[in-house]
Amino acid sequence: MQKIKILYVLTVLNKGGLETMIMNYYRNFDKTKFEFHFLVHRVSGYFENELIGDGAFIHRASPLSFSFRNFIKYRKELDIFFKNNHFDIVHVHNNSFGYFPLKYAKKNGAKVRIMHSHTSALKDDVKKILLGKLLNKKIPTVATDLFACGDEAGKWMYKNKKFEIIPNAIEVDKFAFNPEIRNSFRENLSAQNTINIVNVARFNYIKNHLFLLEVFAEIIKKNGNYKLFLVGDGELKSQILEKIKKLKIEHNVELLGIRNDIPEILQAMDVFLFPSLFEGLPVSLVEAQATGIQCVISDGVPAESILVKENVKVISLKENAEQWANKILEIKNFERKDVSKTIKEKGYDIKENAKKLEKKYRELLTLSKL
Repeated sequence: MQKIKILYVLTVLNKGGLETMIMNYYRNFDKTKFEFHFLVHRVSGYFENELIGDGAFIHRASPLSFSFRNFIKYRKELDIFFKNNHFDIVHVHNNSFGYFPLKYAKKNGAKVRIMHSHTSALKDDVKKILLGKLLNKKIPTVATDLFACGDEAGKWMYKNKKFEIIPNAIEVDKFAFNPEIRNSFRENLSAQNTINIVNVARFNYIKNHLFLLEVFAEIIKKNGNYKLFLVGDGELKSQILEKIKKLKIEHNVELLGIRNDIPEILQAMDVFLFPSLFEGLPVSLVEAQATGIQCVISDGVPAESILVKENVKVISLKENAEQWANKILEIKNFERKDVSKTIKEKGYDIKENAKKLEKKYRELLTLSKL
């Protein structure tokens, strides 16, 4: 039986929330029935070696910018790429700019073309916002099917068009609370005798790290027994380091970089702090909740992201750093417990969801041939 060829289109295969979600699904797909290709817009990424070693194919396109010359070159590249490569299914994970690969996939005969929304806003770049709004309106003209990570992300991109939610599912059992792992990793991180706050996110604007550091500085003023661990990397790293130095909190903050032991790190922590300006439905928050940790999130994070209500505190972004700090300091005597059953019941187990998405792909392909 011939394998179904699927192309995933995304910016880069680094270890961000979107890429982690894609890899969670990819690792649980039946590779005897599907052949996977990835079209990326940067030179290399964290997951590429794993994918290539597993038999997947990596293709590259130029990054898209607002340069007229680049824009013409990018469109020509896409046209040539889809002329020379046939795929049964094209599944696009870019934001609004995913319109372009979908357009040329349609032009060159791809029957199933899926747009997948992962955010509920664009950055505060006026040109990007205006173009994004225009492209969002045009996406249904080039996509055969509309997916989203959550309700807010779908409504933001597709407005009143019908879309299907594909959960940002995880390997729940890997994150289930385990006191032995917790104690072991607290020792590994030299964090046995401190109250530990963690943020797991790419170092970019929407994750609001600079405000997070201001909040933590206010916490330290009131209680010096706290430590902050930042997991991730990105374009704002130099600004984050500068801010840490300016706030004089170097001795209480550790940057752990990009890690492959996120479940264990989350076990060791006491508070997951997530003051994002906006989100689609963050994978890292799903992972954190699965470990039973107390989560403190902003009102920029969709309410549908809250899976274990009693473990999540929401604070408005209108409140200042001191107000945030005071509310975090109120968290005391929190009883950690295994909530993995709840996460599975809410529909976020990857094994079940991967099977559902495989079935969906086959159904869409069958319908496209009628």
